Amino acid sequence: MLLTGGLKSLLPHVLRRIIRCNRHSISNTSGMAEGYKQANIVILHKSLADDFEKFCHANNGPLPLLYRSKPGDWKCPSLSSDSDIRTDCPQYRVYEHGAFTGSVKSLKEYSEQLKDMVTFYLGCSFSFEKAIQNAGIPIRNVEQECNVSMYKTAVPCYSISTFCCNLVVTMRPIPESKLEAAVLATSELKEAHGAPIHIGDPGLLGIQDLSKPDYGDPVHLHPGDIPVFWACGVTGIEAVINCRSPLAFTHSPGCMFITDLKNDSVTVGSSNEVPQVYCISQDPLHYSMVSAEATQKIKNLENLIGIDPGDRGIIHLHRPNELLKACLAISHARSVLITTGFPTHFSYEPPEENDGPPGALTIAAMLQALEKDVAIVTDQRAMDLNKKIIDDAVQLGILKRPVPLLSYRRENADSALRFLCENGNPRRLRFDHLIAIERAGMAADGNYYNARKVNIKHLVDPIDDLFLAAQTIPGVTTTGVGDGGNELGMGKVKEAVKKHIKNGDTIACDVEADFTVVAGVSNWGGYAIACALYILSTCEIHDRYLRKAVGFPQLLKKKIWLSALPSVTKEEKLLKALVQHGVRSGKTASLEMEVDGLPFYDTHALMIEKLLQELKQ
Repeated sequence: MLLTGGLKSLLPHVLRRIIRCNRHSISNTSGMAEGYKQANIVILHKSLADDFEKFCHANNGPLPLLYRSKPGDWKCPSLSSDSDIRTDCPQYRVYEHGAFTGSVKSLKEYSEQLKDMVTFYLGCSFSFEKAIQNAGIPIRNVEQECNVSMYKTAVPCYSISTFCCNLVVTMRPIPESKLEAAVLATSELKEAHGAPIHIGDPGLLGIQDLSKPDYGDPVHLHPGDIPVFWACGVTGIEAVINCRSPLAFTHSPGCMFITDLKNDSVTVGSSNEVPQVYCISQDPLHYSMVSAEATQKIKNLENLIGIDPGDRGIIHLHRPNELLKACLAISHARSVLITTGFPTHFSYEPPEENDGPPGALTIAAMLQALEKDVAIVTDQRAMDLNKKIIDDAVQLGILKRPVPLLSYRRENADSALRFLCENGNPRRLRFDHLIAIERAGMAADGNYYNARKVNIKHLVDPIDDLFLAAQTIPGVTTTGVGDGGNELGMGKVKEAVKKHIKNGDTIACDVEADFTVVAGVSNWGGYAIACALYILSTCEIHDRYLRKAVGFPQLLKKKIWLSALPSVTKEEKLLKALVQHGVRSGKTASLEMEVDGLPFYDTHALMIEKLLQELKQ
C-alpha cells in the first residue's frame, strides 16, 4: 500500500482526483483521508433497489446506508461535491449472475448499463480508524502496510426477498488492555459499523483460520493482542453474489469510495450508551458487552441478595461482578442445564429442603422466555417429586411448559462427557452452560455434608461430575449459586468457606464453578439471575452484540420477558405447593411458609419486591 508522499493526509477530493486519473497504484484506502468517512459500493439494477435498501435497513450493522442514488446518477451530492462513481474507487468488481467475472479500474465502459442501475453507498470501518488511533490504539494493518482482514462468518443476515447471505466481518488485533477503549472509540460511529460484534475466539463466528481471510490480507497479531471483529460492508458483496442478478458492480474489498464527510467527534450522552467489556470465557476466549447502566443495575441486584440474614459469614464469600459475568455467559448460551436439590433432612421423606427449587424454576422460566433450551437434572430418587413440582409450576403459570427432567448416573469414566455432549463428542454440545443452585456439593473427602456436618452422600447422585467435566470441555461455562459454601460450585471460594463458615473445614464444597453467586438465601440468587437476564435482554448494547448487529432489536419481546420474572404471588403459590409435597424449610424442617427459617411474607416477599423495584429504576 502506498501511503508515502502525503497521500495519507490528502483531502478527499484530491485523493479522488488521483484515483480517477489512476496516477498511483493504490491497493486499498485504509489509513487514507484520516477522519473522513469512506464507503462500500454496491451497484444494482433499479428493479432490485427497493429490496436491497430494505435489506440494508434490516442489517444496518454491516450495511449502514449513507446514500442511495437515483437510476443512472453517478454523483452523490450529499457525500461529495465532484465525484463520479464510475471512476472514484481504486478498483471495482464485476458480477454476472452472481459470478465474479473480473476486476476493473473504471466502470466507464458500462455507462450505458449504469443508466438503469442504482448505487448504494454504505458505511465503512476505515472511517473509524482515526478515532481508534486517537484513543492510543495501534492499527495493525496500517502498521504492516496491508489491507484489513475480512472473513465470511456462519452468522446469517436477515433475509429480504432474493437478498440473503451470511455476515462478513473485519478483524483488527487490539491489545487486551485497550479493548474497552476500542469499543468506546467506535460505538457511536454508527455509519462506520459502530461497536464490535464479537471479541475473542474467531471459531465462535465460524471462522476457522485467521491467517486465511476471505478478502483482504492476513494481519498478524502481536503478543497480548485480542482479535476484535466489526461488521463489514463486504456483506453487501455476498448479498450480490447470492442474488444472482444479471449484472452488478461493487468496490473491490478495501478499495473504498472516499467522501467529503468528516467523522465528527461523538460524545456519549448517558450511561445507558456507555459500553463495557467483560471476559466470560477463557476456552474459547470470549468477551461480552453491556452498558454501564445495565452493569450498575446488576451490581445493585448482587448487593441486595448479598445480605446475611442468618449471620453465617457469607459476606466473606462474595466476589464482585460474579452475578454480572454469570448472566452474560448465560445470555450467550444456547442450551442450559440446571441442577438443584439439597437433601439436608435425611430423617424425613422427602429429605429435600425448599431453598433451591423455587430459584431454579424462576431461572428456567426466564430461559424459556428468552427462547433457550433448558433442562433440569436431579437425583434419580427425587425424579417423581421434581416432576410434580414442575407440573405445579406449569399450572401456577410460573413455567410456560414443562422443563425436561433428567437424571445422571456415573457408569464409567466417560459418563459425564457423554451426558454433556452428543456421543461424547466435545464439538457437539448438548448444554453450553450449567447452573447449580442450592445443590449439595462434594467436599474434599468425597462426601456431601449439610450445614450441621452430617454426611448425606447416600442421598446425592454425583452430578458434580458434570461440573468437573465441563472444566475440560471448551465452550461450556458453569455457575454455582449458594448461601453457605457447601453447595455445588462453591469450590471457587472454598478457602474463604473454611476460614469464615461454621464447620467450613469439613463441609466446604471442593468443586468449582466458573462463576459463584453468593446470596443470603439461594432462592434469592435464582431470582436475581432471572432479573439480571431481563436487564441484559433490554440493554440495547448487549442485544446488538448478541445478534451481531444483524436483524432487528428483540425489545418487542419485552412483555414475554416481563411475564417470566418472579413475583410475590407466584412464589407464594409455589411455596404452598412445596409444603403440600412435604418439602421443608432448610434450617428448621418446618412445613410452614418459610425458607431457611425465614418467614416468607416478612423476608422473602420483601426481597422479591426489592429486586423487581431495581428493574424499574
